[in-house]
Amino acid sequence: MWEQASGMSAAGPGLAALDEPLVRAVAETGAYAGGLYLLDARAQVLRLAVVTGFPPDMAGAWTRVPVASPVPSAAAVREQRLIWLGSGSETARRFPRSALALPYDFAQVAAPVMSGTSCWGVVVMLWSGAHPSRLAAREREVIDEFCRRAGALLRQAAYGGRPLLAGPETRVLDRSPVRRWDPSEARAALDFIDALPEGCCALDLDGRVVFVTELAAQLLGRSVSELLGSRPWEALPWLDDPDLEDRYRAAVVSRRSMSFTARRPPDQWLSFQLYPGVAGLSVRISPLEGGPPHPDPGGTSPSRRSLPLASSRAGVLYQLMGLAATLTEAVSVRDVVDLVADHIMPVFDAQALALYLAEGERLVAVGGRGSTADRGVGFDAGSETVPLPVQEAVTARAARFIGSPDELERVCPGAPRPAGTAAWAVLPLIASDRTVGCCMLAFGAPRAFAPEDRVTLTALAGLVAQALDRARLFDVTDRLARGLQASLLPHTLPDLPGLDVAARYLPATRGVDIGGDFYDLIRLGSAGAAAVIGDVQGHNVTAAALMGQVRTAVHAHASAGAHPAELLARTNRLLTELDPGLFTSCLYVHIDVRAQRALLASAGHPPPLLRRPDGRVEVVDVPPGLLLGIEAAAEYVSVEVTLPPGCVLALYTDGLVEAPGVDLDQSICELADELARAPARPLEELADHLVRGVKRTGYDRDDIALLLLGPTAGDGTAGP
Repeated sequence: MWEQASGMSAAGPGLAALDEPLVRAVAETGAYAGGLYLLDARAQVLRLAVVTGFPPDMAGAWTRVPVASPVPSAAAVREQRLIWLGSGSETARRFPRSALALPYDFAQVAAPVMSGTSCWGVVVMLWSGAHPSRLAAREREVIDEFCRRAGALLRQAAYGGRPLLAGPETRVLDRSPVRRWDPSEARAALDFIDALPEGCCALDLDGRVVFVTELAAQLLGRSVSELLGSRPWEALPWLDDPDLEDRYRAAVVSRRSMSFTARRPPDQWLSFQLYPGVAGLSVRISPLEGGPPHPDPGGTSPSRRSLPLASSRAGVLYQLMGLAATLTEAVSVRDVVDLVADHIMPVFDAQALALYLAEGERLVAVGGRGSTADRGVGFDAGSETVPLPVQEAVTARAARFIGSPDELERVCPGAPRPAGTAAWAVLPLIASDRTVGCCMLAFGAPRAFAPEDRVTLTALAGLVAQALDRARLFDVTDRLARGLQASLLPHTLPDLPGLDVAARYLPATRGVDIGGDFYDLIRLGSAGAAAVIGDVQGHNVTAAALMGQVRTAVHAHASAGAHPAELLARTNRLLTELDPGLFTSCLYVHIDVRAQRALLASAGHPPPLLRRPDGRVEVVDVPPGLLLGIEAAAEYVSVEVTLPPGCVLALYTDGLVEAPGVDLDQSICELADELARAPARPLEELADHLVRGVKRTGYDRDDIALLLLGPTAGDGTAGP
């Protein structure tokens, strides 16, 4: 994947002409790393062509970036403007997924390489977290000049018929300072290093040992030759810990010194101090007498415990990436609250969590766990009450990290302190540049929030904000859609002498769509009634609206006295002319209560079930005609059945019988068996029984409509 370029390439043909300008631009801006991506316009992918100053293995995940990705380099190309991120916190807020992949404090820029209106790629540069929050004018000039030069070269090559493309391997440029040592100087330097009381070694950007002193080798328990060219965490099993490797990565990316302790078996504790440089890391190794340092038991000194993230970052990041994937499946606000509470609190050892949703000028508590959740307080951002951390964080649109009760009193005098908590992370939830809410984590003991901790928490807040924004939209859309569907279904059924009726409608349990299941009961004179049930193809607002049209058409034709077969034919012609692009199943029943008979016609709908007064249940054989809306000339056939008092005619939609991997005929027979086993009871109770039986299977992923019709025997019950 990586092609090493050991020195500066002279200006010449191809991309090598940009090697020296890229390295010079990185040096002149004070950046420690830079890279050039080239745009594959056909595939809409950015490919990393050249990189300098950054570990190849860490850049491996970024060698191919889809233009649609929510990362800075892709955003710069999409928006054709320079993207500046002055800190890890800003990256976490604007590009949370990028921050979770590299949860360290550093500044970065992504600038599109343009010529006229054409974009050829993007240049990316990285600075330490100590860089000022704004990009300096001189730095911007250097970056713009490189982009102009690169754009002109790429444009000239493309127009000349020989476009420059990223090769199969990313080229790595070495920008280490070259110094020629006098032999006496080199000897003096080695003597100086050997005289130090600590061991010393140097790692390149790839994490491999390029220099090690004899004392360092002795402390590590290996020879110099065994260590040279190896990665410490690979050569030394007792250093094979993802968290220790993460300290190396943090030092390289954030350009901040790092330290940790480790035990070399059987009982030798060593202290490691990492100092980043242009070529890699310098490492000091010293023995610790008496074992590792003990943490401050009171937790109130400057050495207060950090988040678990600081000591087990790799495991935490793994869990948080799992949470990020899980949040994409969250449907409702309640789902988001439960996921955040279930995942975040254990990971960060939090005592409590509260989640607030922005509603106008107010923040309303929508859920949480622990002591803060019990308060259930809605904070009014426009009130004149004592400022609270939540209000200030939302107003400033910036996270607040408060490490102790004393700090809380100092930054927010008079702010109430929930019982049992001593440190707080207050994270505004911002999605698409809109504040959608706030998340507050509370801890039972004082905490030190390291820069990497803050970056990770802020990035996590960005993911939660996106999930909460989607969930809130779902909740609003779902309420509107359910309201539309409810308005199209009958609110009450007519009271018909001699006919007992019960109806149930259950929407699907998951998903943002609504179904087109419908039913209706129509009075026809003094001794007649019509029952209809159907299912419009699809689960959306269009299906619900079409369902309303079908109900209206059926009601009109039934009131006009149309025969069941003719009624379906007329409704079918209407839908075919409307051409909604959706098909509808429908079962229509005309009941003559006095004659104790019914005429039935079907347009591709599941067959009804008839329970006789003696308890036997049969599947009524109704010829299934074509679905409504397919063929205007379709014809339908009616069949007649007797309906003596005490029988039950069950009409239903496929949601009551369909199950993954189960044959539909078998499911219908199982429903018939359930109906046969049910004891004599009022139809309302029988309807509840049938619906509960289906819900127990766990297949309630589709809408369910059920309509039970029973000629009464004078006591209002149905059955033998």
